[in-house]
Amino acid sequence: MTNESSAIAILLPILRKIPLFETLDEELHREIIKRIVLMYYPENYTLFNEGDEGDALYIIKTGTVEIFHPPKEEGDLPKKVAELGENNFFGEMALVSNEPRNASAKTISESEIFLLSKEDFDNLVNTNAHLAEQVSSTVISRMKENEKK
Repeated sequence: MTNESSAIAILLPILRKIPLFETLDEELHREIIKRIVLMYYPENYTLFNEGDEGDALYIIKTGTVEIFHPPKEEGDLPKKVAELGENNFFGEMALVSNEPRNASAKTISESEIFLLSKEDFDNLVNTNAHLAEQVSSTVISRMKENEKK
């Protein structure tokens, strides 16, 4: 299996679970996968901090990542939001919104994580009208759902 076909085998089922991409056809999923890079991170590595600019979508290949809110005051402990493992994803709304990160993320163990940068995603959307249309409708429907909550 080539590296590309290996990446497709791993990433295709995950992309189908990401609300932003679930309605896309396989051809568009493959276009997205071509732009995803695999990164290696040591244990206890901070991927991003609450308040940072959202610049990428993360998909965990191996390892574990903790999503948390840092302590608000000295003496407080971080507040754990989630612990994510293999085949989980996070940060997808950073691709379409200009909102800062609403939590921090760090590796709990050595991790291999696929990254899709906002820049690569934007380039793809700008050159693919069908993808732009699909993503826009997904974002609009998610925003409407969030307004109801």
